[in-house]
Amino acid sequence: MGSIKATTKPHAVCVPYPSQGHVTPMMQLAKLLHSKSFHITFVNTEFKHRRLIRSKGPVALKGLPDFRFETIPDGLPSSDRDATQDVRALSDSTRKNCLVPFLELVGKLNSSAEVPPVSCIVSDGVMSFGIKAAEILGIPEVQFWTTSACGFMGNLQFDQLAKRGLVAFKDEKFFSDGTLDKTVEGIPGMSNILFKDLPSFIRTTDPNDIMFDFMGSEAQKCLTSPGIIFNTFDQLWMIIYYMIICCLQITRNTLSK
Repeated sequence: MGSIKATTKPHAVCVPYPSQGHVTPMMQLAKLLHSKSFHITFVNTEFKHRRLIRSKGPVALKGLPDFRFETIPDGLPSSDRDATQDVRALSDSTRKNCLVPFLELVGKLNSSAEVPPVSCIVSDGVMSFGIKAAEILGIPEVQFWTTSACGFMGNLQFDQLAKRGLVAFKDEKFFSDGTLDKTVEGIPGMSNILFKDLPSFIRTTDPNDIMFDFMGSEAQKCLTSPGIIFNTFDQLWMIIYYMIICCLQITRNTLSK
């Protein structure tokens, strides 16, 4: 019998942002790809991996021969094992510190005789180091925006909202003076949208707010990816699932020639 390495099975590395609202939909996508004969490596941060094991037990993340779990550091100092990580510090750290350990992980996978070579990366829409890693490695990559498509459109406007002087707000009166009920003009595809309808990270008085910058810049970086998967309503969601599967299968066939 041939080794796993010798098979033509495509190998997708899935990298979610380390919070449950991102891990869960990425897991659903990974399971669907697995059902379509992909070998899956699911990459959690070390902190998130430990929390999942404590919550669900070690068997839950034991995996299968062709569905495995790996970890990378998030770049933050070690903290109390039951602490909740600060989302601002975590977001800033993942975009600055995860590329190198992720490349090292993919290198380890590619040198292993137990798994097929990595053929594509599916990274969370706010884990844009996956785009850079794929460019360095010369393999296909897609972004998975785990929240809604309209949320993505809102995040794309953060830079323009700042340039137009609409945010950051001058003071915290915006919470109560009716500002959030005003219409925001000039957002493509989102007519009659209100300030309160936009992603909540606009609600800041700090022009250098980490999350405002993080979400806006990560959304913009998604546009440099060859493809984006949106987590939206069921019918379109399934169409997009199968579109990405077809794209990855075509890529696999191209690479095997």
